[in-house]
Amino acid sequence: MAFVYYRTVHFADTDAAGVVYFANLLSICHEAYEASLAATHIALPQFFRSQTVAIPIAHAAIDFFQPLTCGQTLGVHLVPQASAKPSEFVITYQIYGVTHPEAVDARDRPVATATTRHVCINPSLRHRQDLPAAMVHWLNTWAEGA
Repeated sequence: MAFVYYRTVHFADTDAAGVVYFANLLSICHEAYEASLAATHIALPQFFRSQTVAIPIAHAAIDFFQPLTCGQTLGVHLVPQASAKPSEFVITYQIYGVTHPEAVDARDRPVATATTRHVCINPSLRHRQDLPAAMVHWLNTWAEGA
């Protein structure tokens, strides 16, 4: 089941042409990721300051299908997928422009899509390690078909 995060586009998210700057939409996707972690009771201050686990983004991609503008409400649908490697996962984001949250329909076309690939490491040693149990729980909670 996808985690859904709603966010209004702010003026600061836009560029000189008045549309969302690509890096800012990736930042909004990261906000959705953080909200999904919190929704599964992962304490964000400890998660981002851990001395034993870090999960940086190793790859990001984004596609826009129409311009996004200031004042527009977005519904960010986040679906994580486990990787064949126990130290990695991928998140797929489908971003919809919504008038009312209850109006989002699976048949609607997204206004943008994004993907991020994350790798779990030991921050001191800079070596890969398996995802901790809390992240496996997070994956299982929001994965497709959950």
